[in-house]
Amino acid sequence: MAGHSKWANIQHRKGRQDEKRGKVWTRVIREIMVAARAGGADLSANPRLRLAVDKAKAANMPADTIKRNVDKATGNLEGVNYEEIRYEGYGIGGAAIIVDTMTDNRVRTVADVRHAFSKYGGNMGTEGSVAFQFRHVGQLVFAPGTDEDKVMEIALEAGADDVVTDDDGAIEVLAAPAAFEPVRNALEAAGLTPEVAEVTMRAENTIEVAGEDAARMQKLLDALEDLDDVQEVYHNAALSE
Repeated sequence: MAGHSKWANIQHRKGRQDEKRGKVWTRVIREIMVAARAGGADLSANPRLRLAVDKAKAANMPADTIKRNVDKATGNLEGVNYEEIRYEGYGIGGAAIIVDTMTDNRVRTVADVRHAFSKYGGNMGTEGSVAFQFRHVGQLVFAPGTDEDKVMEIALEAGADDVVTDDDGAIEVLAAPAAFEPVRNALEAAGLTPEVAEVTMRAENTIEVAGEDAARMQKLLDALEDLDDVQEVYHNAALSE
């Protein structure tokens, strides 16, 4: 199945995330605490916590730091109580934006998110205003040149829903969130390591945003991502210069 070219956008996003590596630990710690509080400290029984710990290890977080924050979340140590809040809105050219936050002060967070939207040309929407344009899904992306037939055979056998070949040759494997880990494990066991592997909100369709509008959209996305309480920003803009 062919799909829209998104490899450049994925690489661009990864590059910007690498530039902001200093904030990764803070966000991963919050994710660990919320996941552990919701599902317990047992990694084998808590897939969300396993994913958070994987992110922490990928960011070179020490094991004792990981354990300490799991202990905080499960009541063994005193910690901060974070809640998850999702905000939705529109960016430049009507592009849809979802902002996932974890906060200990929702009044502060909503004010910060609203300010970023209004300052950089976006508009905050109501709950559900854009979420229908995204799909909650496990996503694994392989670089152009990867053996498409091998990826498809292993992924579908392991429980993936779809394998999409983008216009630029990148291969996207899509799976239900519950099937994400078995699919990833099967692919990696076959020597197929994805460039991106995450449970995400994937845009069903993209909106082309180019030139000055693309620059403005990037400023809005950067402003949202830079907020202390923001964990993830999802959007459906295909940005080009």
